Amino acid sequence: MSIAPADLPVGKDVGSLEQAEQAEYGGTKTARVKKRLTSRTATIVSLIIAVVWTIPTFGLLISSFRPGELVRTTGWWTIFENPGFTLENYGDVLLSTSQSSPQLGAYIVNSIAIALLGTLIPLVFATMAAYAFAWIKFKGATTLFVLVFALQIIPLQMALVPLLQIFSTWLRPMQAWLHDVVPIIPEQNYAPVWLAHAMFGLPLAIFLLHNFIAEIPGDIIEAARVDGATHGQIFFRIVLPLATPAIASFAIFQFIWVWNDLLVALIFSGGTQDVAPLTQRLAEMVGSRGQEWERLTAGAFISMIIPLAVFFGLQRYFVRGLLAGATKG
Repeated sequence: MSIAPADLPVGKDVGSLEQAEQAEYGGTKTARVKKRLTSRTATIVSLIIAVVWTIPTFGLLISSFRPGELVRTTGWWTIFENPGFTLENYGDVLLSTSQSSPQLGAYIVNSIAIALLGTLIPLVFATMAAYAFAWIKFKGATTLFVLVFALQIIPLQMALVPLLQIFSTWLRPMQAWLHDVVPIIPEQNYAPVWLAHAMFGLPLAIFLLHNFIAEIPGDIIEAARVDGATHGQIFFRIVLPLATPAIASFAIFQFIWVWNDLLVALIFSGGTQDVAPLTQRLAEMVGSRGQEWERLTAGAFISMIIPLAVFFGLQRYFVRGLLAGATKG
């Protein structure tokens, strides 16, 4: 239903007509998107995808409770033909005190420390940079933003060697110096892994958050400026609350990416039990010839618990971010 000029009250101009049509179009588009997302076909397809996606995880769970002999000789789908359950696999990975199979507790703590700061550091700097690119006018802003956007196409593998050289030249001596000055700080610490994940996560974070923050209505920002608000006040009191869904969405992706990372951990962690993450330990759990991978199923399932908790804990913000991006414009 379109609005004719004759239907407008006296004194309304063409601008009011355009605003009314845009509001009507926006409401129609939102209703259309919600109808597609809640239709019976979309629900059935979503359920099928969820079931298919869950099958490997279900198989991993069953294998983690089966004895090693059955895991090596039969498939998990033969559980009714070859029944057998045991907690030995979980005991090996959680309670073992042998030198060849240390407990996973220390590695889980390392992964939590790496993932938290590996997510928080790029998120803090990316949010401030995104606000600056969106609402602060300065010379060269467009060129700098294009340069940041272009950094996304650099493959991770190409940047590892020069980045490792920089760390070996500057960061390692600094770590040793800090350890000499403050002995409580270990010489082997998480700083190289934190910086590596922050560098690789910043370009994408800035790009995604900029697209969301730039869509905040300009009237809100201008009204705050008229009231005398500084950029800091606008950022903390207006932008951050409105951008919470986008920030939470990126936090989920970055946390899961850092948690599941193995390549960066192998190169920058040093491989010691004090610093190495859980993924590095999981890669070593199958034995020297890969003959003990029944322990890997238990360790892998344990490693999934924290990412799942983070995802379900922030799921409502994630859904808000998806719906906000789907209904804009």
